[in-house]
Amino acid sequence: MPFSKHLRLASPFWVAWLTTGVINTISKLTKTCTLRLTVCKLYFILSDKVANGGASMWCELCQGNFFDEFQMEGVAAEHNEIYLELVPENLSRALKTAHSAKAVKIKLTNKHCPCLRVAVELPSLSSSSRIVTHDIPVGVIPRRIWNDFREPTMPDFDVSIYLPVLKIMKSVVERMKNLSNFIVIEANLSGEMNLKIETDLVSVTTHFKDLGNPPWASEEGCQSSAQGRNLESMAEACIDIKKLQQLLAGQQVNPTKALCNIMQRVKRRLKERQWSGDLTLLYLLSLLPSD
Repeated sequence: MPFSKHLRLASPFWVAWLTTGVINTISKLTKTCTLRLTVCKLYFILSDKVANGGASMWCELCQGNFFDEFQMEGVAAEHNEIYLELVPENLSRALKTAHSAKAVKIKLTNKHCPCLRVAVELPSLSSSSRIVTHDIPVGVIPRRIWNDFREPTMPDFDVSIYLPVLKIMKSVVERMKNLSNFIVIEANLSGEMNLKIETDLVSVTTHFKDLGNPPWASEEGCQSSAQGRNLESMAEACIDIKKLQQLLAGQQVNPTKALCNIMQRVKRRLKERQWSGDLTLLYLLSLLPSD
C-alpha cells in the first residue's frame, strides 16, 4: 500500500491543541485505535462491539484546520484512503516535543516496518536546524476490512439532551463510583436529567434542570421516536459507571457542545461531543439491564 507523502502542521499552537486536547483524550479512552486518513479529514476510530458490552468511538477532524500542507496517496484513485492501527499515547508523546517547534512534519514511511514519522524542527541559536525525529510503529489495515471502521449511524433515540458542565458531572460521577458499579442516566424533553444509583443500602440521585434539548427534527427524521413523546416522560439508560467516569476523566478539551442521546429499546446509549467545528467526537456505551 502506498503511504501518504507529507503532512505539515499549521502552527505550534495547533500541535499543542492536538496533543494535549484531542490525542490525550483519545489515549485515555483506548490503548489502541484506528487512524483513517482521507483527502479532507482525519479520523480516530475505536470499533468495539457495543452490543457485546464494549465501547465505540468516532473522532473526526478537518485536516484544513490543522495542516498547512496535506499530501496523501491511498491504495487507488477510487479508494484514496489509508487505515492504520496505532497506540495514541505514542503519538501524544511524540507531539509533546513540538510545543515550541518552528515546524512539524508527519510522514508515513516504511522503516523495517510501517511507521508514522514525526519530524520536529526546534528553534536553534545557530544557523543549523535542530530536528528531532520520532518513528511510531503502526499497522496497515487491509482494504477488505475497511467497512468495519465506517462512521456509526445516528440511531433512532428516545431523548436527546445537552449535558451539564462536564467538570461538575465528572465530580458527581466520581463520588457515585464509590457506591455502585452501575449508574442510571435518565432525561426528558423538558431539559431535565438525573444521575442515579440504587443499591440495597443506599439510593442517591443528582438532579439537573434547564439543560435544553437539541433541535434534531430536521436531521433525516432521526428524532422520530421522540415526536409525540410526553415532554416530562423520562428515558433511562443503565451503564457501567467506570466507563462513564473514564470518558469524563479523559476529557481534555472544553467542548462548545456536549450532549447525550438515550435509546432504551436498542439497548445502547450514544454520547456526542463537539468542539467548535474543529472536532467531533462520538462515544457509544452499551446499556445494561436495570431492574
